[in-house]
Amino acid sequence: MAAWLLVIVAGLLETGFAVCLKLSHGFTRLWPTVAFCAFALGSFGLLTLALRRLDVGPAYAVWTGIGAAGTAIYGMVFLGDVVSVLKLVSITLVIVGVMGLQLSGGAH
Repeated sequence: MAAWLLVIVAGLLETGFAVCLKLSHGFTRLWPTVAFCAFALGSFGLLTLALRRLDVGPAYAVWTGIGAAGTAIYGMVFLGDVVSVLKLVSITLVIVGVMGLQLSGGAH
């Protein structure tokens, strides 16, 4: 269970590094660039630790799913990204797909 918690936190950090990547404007702004580096190192580090105990497929799917859905939601709520029914349905499908992979068996 602790390994899955690491994946979840790593996925949230992935959301952070994706948002900071946008805010860095091509690495031309110092603090968003520094935050991007910190979030990226934390995210990859926690995922690496989790992969010691989890199968790579489901763990990677959960990590990227949280990052993708979290980034899309953050963009819509805080960055003025367009909100549409199709986008919301697609985010839901990503989450459902990730849950399906996780439920298919991810620990060894």
